[in-house]
Amino acid sequence: MINTIFLGLTLISNLIFNTPAEADRHLLASRQISLEQRQPDRWVNSVFKDNILLAMAYLKEDVRGREDIDWEEIRKPFTYEMILKPGEVFAFHDDLLPEYKSLSARTTNAHFNYEDGFKSDGWLMGDGVCHLASIINWPAKEAGLDVLAPTYHDFAVINEVPREYGVSIYNNPYTPGSNARQNLYIRNNFENDIIFLFEFDGDILKISVFEVTTPHSN
Repeated sequence: MINTIFLGLTLISNLIFNTPAEADRHLLASRQISLEQRQPDRWVNSVFKDNILLAMAYLKEDVRGREDIDWEEIRKPFTYEMILKPGEVFAFHDDLLPEYKSLSARTTNAHFNYEDGFKSDGWLMGDGVCHLASIINWPAKEAGLDVLAPTYHDFAVINEVPREYGVSIYNNPYTPGSNARQNLYIRNNFENDIIFLFEFDGDILKISVFEVTTPHSN
């Protein structure tokens, strides 16, 4: 009986001290889009959706090159967290403005071209990744992070995203420096870690931004 009580107390202790509490993170902003509503044309929409999910697969490092692509796996629901420590920068791609080059920005690890396995709808290779950048930009700005999106997506509507949050993305690795202004830069200007939580259920892509209010010891 004593051993049973001791075991029960040990399990409770482990739950209390080893499981992060909801109070450890404070929700700053959250936005979502349907990947089934990117374009009215269903085939074009499928290209946009696949390109968005492939960019996410590169960000998660599930895919590191064209040879890793398994579309059945890429299209599955997922949850992913990206953490930015104070002062750290996320840039959507690796063609950076000079002021960000010294900050060792993390990126999606992709160039959105044929070599990386991205698709074309007959207009642009990688079409749709602007939608992903825009749905990241929106809650990042609402959360109060230091955000720079030099080129707005004024040439086309991004469904479910207000025009002021639209971001134009382009990256040609063969002309470095030419696309630094078609990028998205997010710097954690908070004193605590920031978490970007990506949740995809097969249709809805939701991005939530949290501030970690109780730093965890390593």
